[in-house]
Amino acid sequence: MLESFYFYFYFSRHQVAPGRVLYVTSVSSQQWLDESELLTVPDGWKEPPFTKEDNPRGLLEESSFATLFPKYREAYLKECWPLVEKALGEVHIKPSLDLIEGSMTVCTTKKTFDPYAIVRARDLIKLLARSVPFEQAVRILQDDTACDIIKIGTMVRSRERFVKRRQRLIGPKGSTLKALELLTNCYVMVQGNTVSALGPYSGLKEVRKVVLDTMKNIHPIYNIKTLMIKRELSKDPELRMQNWERFLPKFRHKNLAKRKEPKKKSVKKEYTPFPPPQPESKVDQELATGEFFLRESVKKRKKMEEIKVKQATALTKKQEERNKAFIPPKEKPLMKKTAKAPTEGKLDIEAIKDKVKKAKTKKLGAPPLNPAPPTSSATDKKKKKSNKAKSKG
Repeated sequence: MLESFYFYFYFSRHQVAPGRVLYVTSVSSQQWLDESELLTVPDGWKEPPFTKEDNPRGLLEESSFATLFPKYREAYLKECWPLVEKALGEVHIKPSLDLIEGSMTVCTTKKTFDPYAIVRARDLIKLLARSVPFEQAVRILQDDTACDIIKIGTMVRSRERFVKRRQRLIGPKGSTLKALELLTNCYVMVQGNTVSALGPYSGLKEVRKVVLDTMKNIHPIYNIKTLMIKRELSKDPELRMQNWERFLPKFRHKNLAKRKEPKKKSVKKEYTPFPPPQPESKVDQELATGEFFLRESVKKRKKMEEIKVKQATALTKKQEERNKAFIPPKEKPLMKKTAKAPTEGKLDIEAIKDKVKKAKTKKLGAPPLNPAPPTSSATDKKKKKSNKAKSKG
């Protein structure tokens, strides 16, 4: 009671700086520690391993776990089972393989001193059943390694959509899965309806988030980008204890397919507190026109006249539709209308005469307009021929 009074008296007198913690062991001894030192684990620190000296008497009860495996894993398990027995024998766990039933069982022995070893052995046989190779699955026996088996089979209804999203997680030639493994330091295996992950606890948390977001139709590249930024920020000791939200990208969900608007938009009428007027009945209409007071024979006659008028209009419409088939279609003119020569401007008559003269000279068989005079050689030949004819005669 006295110590608590002194503690209250001390805090009422002394102010504590923000971000600092006053660690009081007693009233006399006080230690100031930084809050970041309490929250962070020092670099290179490892939890001491659990040895036989920690539990020399062993376990009181025998524990066992069993799991089934598919038929296609039988050949691989039969081949690597001696290695499984060797690895679990170091932790004093007894494994057994039943090929007839298709199951694997692990159980503790009298020499088993680590109570958590049986849980690790259970995870080992689970990973082997989910097609994880033995070289990776045996890492689960280490202290700083854990596993997570994520069920994705029931997250999507459509089978085609499920296959597409699962392939999106793997990526082209496994590139997306490899990038995820490098960023989280985990081994990821996509098999059937489950995703098996193996690695440190912090990495398993990120892997589960990426896998679940991918099955919810969020592309894994967005989460991979944030993981890359986080890895760079964690290297800076000043930013290690600060909020990283300002550095991380914020991706908005964009619905590209907009809602289709209806062709006929119904315009809402203005709201009025008064109800619409009551429509008139047939009796009221007849009273307004005066038909109500007519005799029944007159009413029937009027109805018949109205019916005959409607029949006549219907007949005329039918006749017009029938006569349309006998109306010939409009024929197109055979000769195209030539464009009339422009009358604007004066005609050059002399130029037209020259063209006509040239056209006459080009005609075949037509005599030339200006015959050329005979040459001297031609006249000499004609004279010689006439002289020869005379001498013969």
